[in-house]
Amino acid sequence: MRVTIFGASGLLGKALMPQWTGDEVAGLSSRDADIRDAQRLQQVVNETRPDWIVLAAAYTDVDGCESNQELAFAVNRDGALNVAKAAKAVGARLMFLSSDYVFDGRKTAPYEINDRRNPQGVYGRTKAEAEVELLELDPGFCIARTSWLFGTGGKCFPDTILKLAASRPALEVVNDQRGCPTYVEDLAQAIVRLCRKNASGIVHATNAGDCTWFEFAQEIVRAAGLKTPVRPVSSQQMARPAPRPAYSVLSASRLNSLGVEMPSWHDGLRRYIQARKLTRSAAAQLSRTIHPR
Repeated sequence: MRVTIFGASGLLGKALMPQWTGDEVAGLSSRDADIRDAQRLQQVVNETRPDWIVLAAAYTDVDGCESNQELAFAVNRDGALNVAKAAKAVGARLMFLSSDYVFDGRKTAPYEINDRRNPQGVYGRTKAEAEVELLELDPGFCIARTSWLFGTGGKCFPDTILKLAASRPALEVVNDQRGCPTYVEDLAQAIVRLCRKNASGIVHATNAGDCTWFEFAQEIVRAAGLKTPVRPVSSQQMARPAPRPAYSVLSASRLNSLGVEMPSWHDGLRRYIQARKLTRSAAAQLSRTIHPR
């Protein structure tokens, strides 16, 4: 199978590339192909002739989307449609990464794949509109909604918490937003399996279990062996430019029906902490090699 990954230099893309073994994989960053450039995209897809395209490239700064709406829609909606049209032109399947932010957060039970989209912020709107346009173009495309991504390949919530915990006497984290933390290594593995199963339509792909950001932060600090106190606060006390859904837990029923299961977020966090230590240790060793004392 030939696979082309757009967004290979991002948090998820960095996890996808090494996990996708046994197939012919081309990983492209925005420098290789800006998804806003339809002509360049078609050229790249014509060259790689993929069976599957994974679109992991996106403008993911949720607060930044509020003040840069034109850019957000150009990348997340129009760029996604460019990729979809290029895929359709060569008969390739498409895996599009979407978000829990397509929902309004007013439910109190996990969101199912057919629940009504009602995004409250610009980022969610860009993803929701992209979903609609992609499935209208080809119902055979696959949309994988996920949430609260973390991993060692870039900026993420656990990394921020650990850095703050090492420098502050205490942390304050919101306790009225509930969702599913998702380790990119586990998501990458699920995506590979879904593509090999020729999945289509909408799938929710997150680690099992849910928590609030406060509960997530508490577990991050504990798992890292730190003693920094973590205190709960409300979203009102920590106001941000973009609204966040109060409840965005995603049901894994469709994912499981396809024979794919993901481990708990606690298990993913444990492996993330271990991987982060190894990454930092390797970086320190490299620094000592380049700049010996």
